[in-house]
Amino acid sequence: GHGLVPSTVCSVGQVLDMGYVLARDTVTSTVQIKNTSNLTLQFCVQLESLSPTRDRDQQKIPSFLTSSVQRTEIVGTQNYNGFSVFSVFPTEGKIEAGKSQDFVVTFSPDHESLYYSDLLKVVLFGKQTAHEIHLKGAARDHPMFVEGGVPLDVPVESLAVTSPGVSKKAEQKGKTGLPESEKISLMSLLLLLEYVEGSAEPARAEITVGAMETPLLEAKKAVQFSLASAPELQRAGFALHGPAGALERGQRERIGVSWVPPADLQTSNPPLVSALLTVKGDITELYQVLFMAKVVSAS
Repeated sequence: GHGLVPSTVCSVGQVLDMGYVLARDTVTSTVQIKNTSNLTLQFCVQLESLSPTRDRDQQKIPSFLTSSVQRTEIVGTQNYNGFSVFSVFPTEGKIEAGKSQDFVVTFSPDHESLYYSDLLKVVLFGKQTAHEIHLKGAARDHPMFVEGGVPLDVPVESLAVTSPGVSKKAEQKGKTGLPESEKISLMSLLLLLEYVEGSAEPARAEITVGAMETPLLEAKKAVQFSLASAPELQRAGFALHGPAGALERGQRERIGVSWVPPADLQTSNPPLVSALLTVKGDITELYQVLFMAKVVSAS
């Protein structure tokens, strides 16, 4: 007899990021797996969120009680409606020698969350895992997004269905300088910049502002953004690069931040300065950006 080793090649790496979509919308992506061996491969596809042992595996310390470094959860936010966030087709079949099989992955979030995730496994002959692909995605109620900085929340949701509220300060007339008719959502971002002592290069960080590809936004200048450059930022040694701009649908722009410690910096009291990032799309969103910097040793 002849012993043959099954071999396959996958069109994506270890992570398939579905990106940002509108809540209650659906997007798809195609993963192709090619059979590079000389035998027909029998396959099935499994999702970790549908694992029969998932309930048993969840009987442990909640992930929000552990540090971000110790978190090992694979399955993230789930839909409220009971249907799977991610689905894949086909779920089983055969791939002939030298042929390829396309798998259509569907992302269907039913509410806003940045932490949708799952694990897709392609198993051969019911026992050999050929590929593991980490599925990720984010959903927003409005067709724009801002990302970057240090996460200030936890990737685990409460059992209660809540909606992001409007800050009382933002509701007060004249506090933001925006008309009362405009809807306002207030959030926070933390940028941590570490300057290497004695380095000729400044510490750097960035924020990304994006506009989703959706007909809900006008094609031209769908999203406008601006990060206010307060005098306190300059006095603390911070510099902004590209702090304002306009985006069309499907575009994203980066706001760069650099920091060089000023001559009168007291290392025992690192600077913490805030500025306001305004993002205007179908609504106006305000982000309080916190700039925190410190000097670290080269070793």
